[in-house]
Amino acid sequence: MYARYSTYTKKTVAVGSVAALMLSLAACSGDDQTDETSSQTTTSGAMSTENADGMGDMHSGDHQPTGDITPMSTGDPFADAMTAAAHMPMTGQTLADGIVAAADIDGDPDSDAATLHADLASNLQEHVYLAGMAVATAYTEGADSDAFSAASDALDANAVALADMVATIDPSQRDAVLELWRDHVGYFVDYATAAKDGDDAAKAAAQDDLTQYTMDAGEAFSGLSQGVIDAGAATEGLQHHVDSLSQAIDALAADDTSAYGDLHAAASHGGDFIATLASGLAEGNDVAGDATDDAATLRVTLATGLQEHVYLAGLAVFTAYTSEGGTESEAFQAAADTLDHNSVALSEAVGSVAGDEKGAEFLELWREHIGYFVDYANALASDDSAAADEALQNLDGYRPRAGEFFADITGGELDADELADGLAQHISTLAGTIKSLKDALVN
Repeated sequence: MYARYSTYTKKTVAVGSVAALMLSLAACSGDDQTDETSSQTTTSGAMSTENADGMGDMHSGDHQPTGDITPMSTGDPFADAMTAAAHMPMTGQTLADGIVAAADIDGDPDSDAATLHADLASNLQEHVYLAGMAVATAYTEGADSDAFSAASDALDANAVALADMVATIDPSQRDAVLELWRDHVGYFVDYATAAKDGDDAAKAAAQDDLTQYTMDAGEAFSGLSQGVIDAGAATEGLQHHVDSLSQAIDALAADDTSAYGDLHAAASHGGDFIATLASGLAEGNDVAGDATDDAATLRVTLATGLQEHVYLAGLAVFTAYTSEGGTESEAFQAAADTLDHNSVALSEAVGSVAGDEKGAEFLELWREHIGYFVDYANALASDDSAAADEALQNLDGYRPRAGEFFADITGGELDADELADGLAQHISTLAGTIKSLKDALVN
């Protein structure tokens, strides 16, 4: 049964946006483990620079926190970003269960088909962000750098996770799909190399390879669904993925700050297409449940929204650490604006349910906690242990206020103390990602 596999997710409805906010604060605690054949996933949110000074002089050092929040860092920022995101889908499922019951939403968020939809949506969104970060790493650190090798490993872990997902439907197709998926990642690498070199002929050749991939993958999805999914329609959706990610790569190659918005668009465009894939795969393989009922859609909304938050935050810090001027640079401002766009959208969703005043209160609170993450990144870059401790302490103090806010707007359906406790995991893993980014990128 598909249900034995992990949970991830995508987006729609106002109640889902509000729940995504709650979820990011309820991010569950527990043990997050990964191995060579499992991919981890993540979030949505926004970055404010209100609390940020410049990045200062960047040099190495190791900060040991003195407060209750201990960053979970391995030194590999891409693996740590996946860890920061990995617990979000499970929390999304738990929170979806509660919201569905409380609001009497139609459908079953725990059905096998809902799980299929959630896994597929999170994996494909993660693929886009990991690909974008890998390209950015190659451009800033070099294709022969340890950092790019780590980024490539993370991207391949995501590919393996997709192949393992396919194996739950048809084990005989696992290796073929993995080979096909890895090939298309390689074609994007070819395209990125050609874009940076200004080699139009090589770019065109890579695009030809990617176009052939969309046809081959369209046939593969159709076959996996026992013909329920139309191969041509799948090819068309995959071509949109190719076009949008190629546009983001072009912007990264040109050092154009539009790259961050382009990458966000590439990660966001596929909601309806992925829903169609999930529905077709479920129908063709007699997977129990409805992949796109309201409850399943809510679960998808929660997990992918939070996943995006982690990757956009990580990308913004990456940009600060690799751009002259740090958090004062034009590139960081563009990355932060992309992240903040999501914060504003979430605050509007809160306001639509809880009133404009509560929406404004949320936006202030949300931006404040992201500002503390910026403070932490700045402090690490300048080896200021006292400032790093202060930032972590501010984040620790933010937790109970956030818990009280969400308990209030849900009329007590969510417990303030449990929300605050859960948020410690979010802070520890995202702070750990920032620390690993500093260790990998700041010399």
